[in-house]
Amino acid sequence: MHIWVDADACPTAIKEIILRAAMRLKISTTLVANKSLTVPTSPYLATMRVSHGFDVVDDTIAGLVQPGDLVITADIPLAAKVIENGATGLNPRGELYTAETIGPRLTMRNMLDELRSTGVVTGGPAPLSLADRNAFAGQLDRFLLRRGDV
Repeated sequence: MHIWVDADACPTAIKEIILRAAMRLKISTTLVANKSLTVPTSPYLATMRVSHGFDVVDDTIAGLVQPGDLVITADIPLAAKVIENGATGLNPRGELYTAETIGPRLTMRNMLDELRSTGVVTGGPAPLSLADRNAFAGQLDRFLLRRGDV
């Protein structure tokens, strides 16, 4: 298993949780972004810088992910591609994307995107809270435990 992180929009607190878990459990983890990133020196951690452009990070992760991998992303279309490839998606707020939940999430995302394109202000997500960080850490631990990595 490999952990892929859509690192451009991933909150720093969530990246820190991921990096600690990867080093503790010796799981190969790659943070993909269109800017330079710094991670602690570890044989289990890597960064991948891709060019700027619409969906370049998403397309890179979708092209590299393998069945059984875990992808950390808040991007619903990327999560749908990840699930199609037999991997699992996890939202930085602790929501696990599954084959059962991704369809409705993608529909809602597309509807809100369409509303925004007509000028309707739909607002954005609330700031990441301590409860969100705890939910993410708990869901990550449960996922890794089910896989036998903990």
